[in-house]
Amino acid sequence: MAETKENQKNEKSGTNNPLAEDFYKKAGKAFEESKFEEAIDLYSKALKEDPKYASAYFNRSLSYALINRYEEASRDAETVMNIEPDSCDAPYVMGIISEYQNDFKGAKEWYEAALAKNPNYEQAKTRLDGLKAKIDVSKTEKTFEEGTGTKIEDGQLKTAKWHKSTITFNDVVGMKKEKESIHDNIILAIKKPEMLKAYGKKLGLGVIFYGPPGCGKTYFVNAIGGETGSNVIIARINEIVDMYAGNTEKNMHAIFEQARKNTPCVIFFDELDALGVKRGGGGGGGGGDGGQNYMRMAVNQFLQEMDGVEANPEGIFVIGATNQPWDIDPALKRSKRFGDAIYIPPPDYKTRKQAFKFNTRKMPLARINFGRLARATMGFSQADIEEICDKAALIPAAEEDRTGKRRKIKMKDFLKMIRSKGNTLDEWYGMVRKDIISKREVQIVDGKKQEIVKEGTLSPEEKTRYKALIKDVKRNSNSVYKFIKKVVRLSALYLF
Repeated sequence: MAETKENQKNEKSGTNNPLAEDFYKKAGKAFEESKFEEAIDLYSKALKEDPKYASAYFNRSLSYALINRYEEASRDAETVMNIEPDSCDAPYVMGIISEYQNDFKGAKEWYEAALAKNPNYEQAKTRLDGLKAKIDVSKTEKTFEEGTGTKIEDGQLKTAKWHKSTITFNDVVGMKKEKESIHDNIILAIKKPEMLKAYGKKLGLGVIFYGPPGCGKTYFVNAIGGETGSNVIIARINEIVDMYAGNTEKNMHAIFEQARKNTPCVIFFDELDALGVKRGGGGGGGGGDGGQNYMRMAVNQFLQEMDGVEANPEGIFVIGATNQPWDIDPALKRSKRFGDAIYIPPPDYKTRKQAFKFNTRKMPLARINFGRLARATMGFSQADIEEICDKAALIPAAEEDRTGKRRKIKMKDFLKMIRSKGNTLDEWYGMVRKDIISKREVQIVDGKKQEIVKEGTLSPEEKTRYKALIKDVKRNSNSVYKFIKKVVRLSALYLF
């Protein structure tokens, strides 16, 4: 980093304690090998020897950030600022921590604080430029005073947040088949309803996006908003559901009223299964029959609102997203409510390769083999790849902090992050497999072993409707295919 602690020779940054310095150097080697837990332990030992060792706090903060322990990372960065009030590095890492948690406004303020202390801080400039692009794309920085914020009083949603999106399909890598389906089922219904009517086509009002987590369902919603010029309301379940009787229904109504005032508008309900869980099926929100009745009232209000949109569909389109579509109340999936379902799959090889290129387009890169990265992340989600790219940029930043030497982001940085992160989908496939696929279990009955077959919970209709997801779950939880994925990943990571 510019004006690093090493270059400044600031006594508060370094240490006069040989044992602390020895732990610090060992920690640096562990960090370079992506052994972040080990690095944290060694930095902690250095700080035990010298509690004023600012560089150790700083690098431990980076280590915490790389393994998503943001509270500890923030605490260490704040300690650096207390030890060194003029530090430009500590605000910089606070900006990174805020950015990782999608607090773009906070990140922007921290990067600007770092630049105020050192106007030549190139990495802070680069992060700030990239952050401004994210803010311009998502348009999420508007406040309530500007008429787009969420206002909740006494558990009641008075105003729902909405935003404009400038994301288009050009910003969605790969997914050609899914783009075509979304264009035909959603874009045309919003942009050209009269054309559809001329052909006798009934206007749909709702679609369910389903698929594994982290594969781009929310991003697609913003792309739809950008393609159609629609306002977008992200309806968050935690803002809708309230413990007091009647508030949940009122909150649901407020969401749809806000949409009617800001047409054309897309309402997006993420984790729809958490709200529209099957009624009377044992998954009604807990708390015994009271919990069942409570959630049933919320679902009934949702159905009423959807019926209202059905009576006058122009200008409003409702999208629900779920990782487990079979848990959604069947009434919500009825034709003209959420009549259509579009599968958003995990990225294939070509899409993963494009995702790496897209997420690194503003980074200072050395020679990168994107095909190898795509193979090394076989089975990873889009969100996994985005996080790998972002955190790979921290590795040369930490090196510069120690050495004062700047370099480009190299292939080895991405491979280190892939090794340390793993992926989020393998565990998810194993978790949902038991819900949809029959399995054999051995039980002891009267002292004798008996093998029984437990059927999955899906109905024949659900097996047909969600066959694309079911096929992926079966394949990715199959022991042979899991072994193939492991071989492909390891070959890319360590061989070629």
